[in-house]
Amino acid sequence: MNKKILYISYDGMTDPLGQSQVLPYITKLSEEGFDFHLISFEKEIPFEKNSDNIQKICDASNIVWHPIKYTKNPPVFSTIWDIYKMQKKAFNLHAEQVFSIIHCRSYISALVGLKMKRKKNVPFIFDMRGFWADERVDGNIWDINKPFYKFIYNFFKKKEKQYLTESDHIISLTTAGKEVILDWKVEGVDAGKIEVIPCCVNLDLFNPNNIKIDEQNALRKELTIDVSDYILGYVGSIGTWYMLSEMLDYFIELKKKKENARFLFVTAENPDEIYKTTRLKGIQDLDVLVTSCVHAEVAKHISLFNLSIFFIRPTFSKKASSPTKQGEIMAMGIPLVCNQGVGDTDFIVNKYKSGLAVKDFTSKSYQETIEAYFEFKKEDLEEGAKDYFSLDQGSKKYLKVYKTVL
Repeated sequence: MNKKILYISYDGMTDPLGQSQVLPYITKLSEEGFDFHLISFEKEIPFEKNSDNIQKICDASNIVWHPIKYTKNPPVFSTIWDIYKMQKKAFNLHAEQVFSIIHCRSYISALVGLKMKRKKNVPFIFDMRGFWADERVDGNIWDINKPFYKFIYNFFKKKEKQYLTESDHIISLTTAGKEVILDWKVEGVDAGKIEVIPCCVNLDLFNPNNIKIDEQNALRKELTIDVSDYILGYVGSIGTWYMLSEMLDYFIELKKKKENARFLFVTAENPDEIYKTTRLKGIQDLDVLVTSCVHAEVAKHISLFNLSIFFIRPTFSKKASSPTKQGEIMAMGIPLVCNQGVGDTDFIVNKYKSGLAVKDFTSKSYQETIEAYFEFKKEDLEEGAKDYFSLDQGSKKYLKVYKTVL
């Protein structure tokens, strides 16, 4: 059986996303005898910093990596140029290797997968990663009141339907997203064609047992955190989707109940931008801490949290989203406060007793979760993460899809 796979990602492997949500899966699958050729688009600075490490990971798993320079400007036309490069590389490689599957991550790379399916009859996996075109609109990146962006949106919605119909298998990040697709009643799409695989977590890296007390104490000292402080923690970027203002309102309510509460942001965002908003809300600077760290240090920072939080704008497109941070937080045994209407997030916190989901963004709703008696057991959260978010589970699901397609 030919087990040569072409995997195409428009995200870079030298970016954190590529390192957490692409390479771990394909290194696992390579152990099952699959030979991967990996096309990715790399941004200049991360590539300069991390390319040697990525190459070592690929070499160790016999993955042949084909990095291509990502083009940033001008908008839209740069993407068209990248698609041309992607397509040329993919077809040239297929002429040499003859792939048994083309695995396409998200909508841009799926343009090439669909074309290869039609022209070369190569089985095509549409790993959709969410409702991409709708995310661009919901995130105010594409203004569909402007004819140019309306045209692009309609183009990708038409392509989305073709991807769903003509692909050999579909990967959805969430059950909620799968249900939306099934409600569309697209020709050739049934429940058996869609596999749900959330953003999984490296449980070796996000393992509270690997964090030494001395390391925690040293980090507390560095961040000026007292052992008696109650830490509400947030991890990741704050931008298009994450609701900073509402999360700070939650902290204000929490502070009324726990005077020793402090809000720790582990983020690469500019601290001044966060402090600008906290000061407008009358929150003391001493009660807010902003720090950044490399991915390998995130688990240690999460270990300082008593409670974690993220609020995400509950738009239509977010039904298909799986926040990577949810699995990481859960694996570390830290309860989560989140909001309803985002992928499977509230279903997961309820099923595994791993947190609380607010009904809406009001003081009353915040107070209800703060006052609710909820006995979080660290062991339950860790076991839930193993059951739902483990890399092994995700890799097994991908293996099942590959075997089904072949």
